[in-house]
Amino acid sequence: MVQQKALLLPEKFGKLVVGERAIPKVEPGWVLVKIEATALNPVDWKIVKYGVFVEQFPAVLGTDAAGIIEEVGEGVTNVVKGDRVLFQGWYQSSDRTTFQQFSVVPAEFVAKVPSKISLDQAASIPLTLATAALGLYGKQPTKGSAGLSPPWEEAGRGKYEGKPILVLGGSSSVGQFAIQLAALSGFSPIIATASASNASYLKSIGVSHFIDRHTPTAELLVEVRSIIGSNPLEIVYDAVALPDTQKAGYELLSKGGQIVVTLNPVVDEETAAKEGKKFVHVFGNVNDPNQRETGKSLYSKLSGLLEDGSLEPNRVEVLPNGLEGIVGGLKRLEDDSISGIKLVARPQETA
Repeated sequence: MVQQKALLLPEKFGKLVVGERAIPKVEPGWVLVKIEATALNPVDWKIVKYGVFVEQFPAVLGTDAAGIIEEVGEGVTNVVKGDRVLFQGWYQSSDRTTFQQFSVVPAEFVAKVPSKISLDQAASIPLTLATAALGLYGKQPTKGSAGLSPPWEEAGRGKYEGKPILVLGGSSSVGQFAIQLAALSGFSPIIATASASNASYLKSIGVSHFIDRHTPTAELLVEVRSIIGSNPLEIVYDAVALPDTQKAGYELLSKGGQIVVTLNPVVDEETAAKEGKKFVHVFGNVNDPNQRETGKSLYSKLSGLLEDGSLEPNRVEVLPNGLEGIVGGLKRLEDDSISGIKLVARPQETA
């Protein structure tokens, strides 16, 4: 079988090493993508350090990628060989992950990349957009979604005009997409917390009121309440989801409201229900059967949203040395030394 270079995790709690594995075969309805750029996410270092999510080894990690269609399976009509696309990987099979030079993906979950966006930028989109979009919007009943009407569909565009939203961790990769989607939904005001250095950028993508993330909780509560006045705060997106931010968002939430979190909720479901509030713990992957319909809807519109500027990719930093550069990049993520940008590697540049 034809081989490719991949960043391999040989065993649970092992060390990542560059090696070789077979290029996967294409099935009907699927495509093979030559990966030109893959983005790093915190979940990748957590898999290595804590031994979670992955049980079959050697394994390939990574779920964010952009590249060129190398081959299309039988029945595929939405893309052809040579198209520039982005897609989200899936940890259930190393044939579908992205820290390698080729990967297979269902054709319904690839989106063409407009010429004005680089493949490095495009690789920053899939997981973080999915985490923001699937947490807020839903086309099928699931506990991991607030169930709002998607703004990429006509019925949802501007639907929540005049309703406030709070995004905690606005400069995070997920937070940036939560802000942009909130703007498309018509939410106003859009309040976000982040480091002061990211304030001007966040305002450029839709934030109306910025609060420094170092603001003490008591002051944060006062400031948010002064912004929204008597309007109920029915939706909070917590992209940080540490205990302090969850508790602050939960306290600000109005009765009947929902707080979307990216980590385990700090308040149990029964307690929250008694207080008339709800935690939504999002699982941000369009390949998840529980999210599939919403994911298909999003990907059918994604190219257009990127083309017309409704959504903008994260700012990126390209790592050197191809797949080998991922190891150092993940250490920087673990050390929490990255703010406001997405780290991207180029698998084809692996020595």
